[in-house]
Amino acid sequence: MITLNIDPVAFTIGSLAVRWYGIMIALAILVLVLWLVRAIRKGADISYDTLFTAALVAIPSAVIFSRLLHVIDKWSFYSQNPGQILGFSGLTIYGAILGATLAVWVYSRFASFRFAYLADIAAPGIVLAQAVGRVGCILNGCCYGSPTDLFCGVIWEHPGSAAPIGVAVHPTQFYEIILLLLMFGGLLWLRGRLKLDGALFMAYLGLYSLWRFGIGFLREGDPFLFGLQEAQVIGLIVVVVVVPLLIYRVRKARDELSE
Repeated sequence: MITLNIDPVAFTIGSLAVRWYGIMIALAILVLVLWLVRAIRKGADISYDTLFTAALVAIPSAVIFSRLLHVIDKWSFYSQNPGQILGFSGLTIYGAILGATLAVWVYSRFASFRFAYLADIAAPGIVLAQAVGRVGCILNGCCYGSPTDLFCGVIWEHPGSAAPIGVAVHPTQFYEIILLLLMFGGLLWLRGRLKLDGALFMAYLGLYSLWRFGIGFLREGDPFLFGLQEAQVIGLIVVVVVVPLLIYRVRKARDELSE
């Protein structure tokens, strides 16, 4: 078993507690922005103005949607405590991904850039950013798994941790970081092979959604629909939409080339 005794609070400024989770989320955003800046420097057909405007619309949308899905998932609590609906104590990765994607897509309708092209460029960077963000989950003790007696079980010992203290659980955060790093390598390999705009981003969405559906059986969470957790339900919806769309577009592109 692995034991962790890390204070989720990195430091305090007066009465303000700065948590490791928030720091890692900020670093995750920085990683993605730097990834896109690097892509532009290497010749990507996106201007810096477009990139930073996209970031300005994506970040608040990601936070809003992330919080919204959390509130919906925990509605039994928030319906009784409406004063706590606004806040940053509970965020969901799916809300962040879908919120940011929607915001950038809407922005692309008013700006002169191809959304699918930018999404493909961003996909590997998104995966890296998620891996960094999951480190914040480890330090915070959130997003933990179900109890286990396996050798890889993790026991959080700090009383400020979000995980159950002194209980060995599946380190689902570690599992996901490993998966994300493997996915990062896979997306880099696919990047030169999937020529169709948007295909790489859809491959990322499909793969990650399959993962979230599967890992949900090892993660602690409240049933949302048909005994599945909210992230599992969203994952199924995304897979049902994205995978057939990706297959259709790839086949259509091949047919057009063969004509």
